[in-house]
Amino acid sequence: MENTDQLNAYTKMADEIWEQTGGRLDGFVQGVGTAASLRAISRRLREHDARIRITGVEPAESAVLSGGPTGSHKIDGIDAGYVVPLWHDGIADELESVSTDDARAMAFRLAAEEGLFCGTSTGANVTGALRLAERLGPDATVVTIMCDTGMKYLKSFAQTMD
Repeated sequence: MENTDQLNAYTKMADEIWEQTGGRLDGFVQGVGTAASLRAISRRLREHDARIRITGVEPAESAVLSGGPTGSHKIDGIDAGYVVPLWHDGIADELESVSTDDARAMAFRLAAEEGLFCGTSTGANVTGALRLAERLGPDATVVTIMCDTGMKYLKSFAQTMD
């Protein structure tokens, strides 16, 4: 059972996304952890426009939602290693598998080029969003969420910048 306060927060987030894009939204991308946020946000966005393309992101090394085997990865906050109870096939139109290396590289790129200090789950989200945007074309508006900070990655960032 979904928590009502949590559902209301995600519904509010979906409405904010809709408002900030002026209703011009072609895709939404988010990593799948418990599936609660993706489930609630996608439900509300589809109430605004059923044509919005919803993409769930999972680690390439443990793509269990796509039917793959569970595996070890370093993208914190997504993939429980099994199909979580809140997940069902209709939540996302598609799943995007992002490797730990790609997620980490994007997190570093966001810090170095955009000044956005985030972690690997955000790196995975942005990688998935860029891939969806490429498939949808240059006029598409695709949104994802920066869901973590890069604070626990300080040592990794410092070593990479040397």
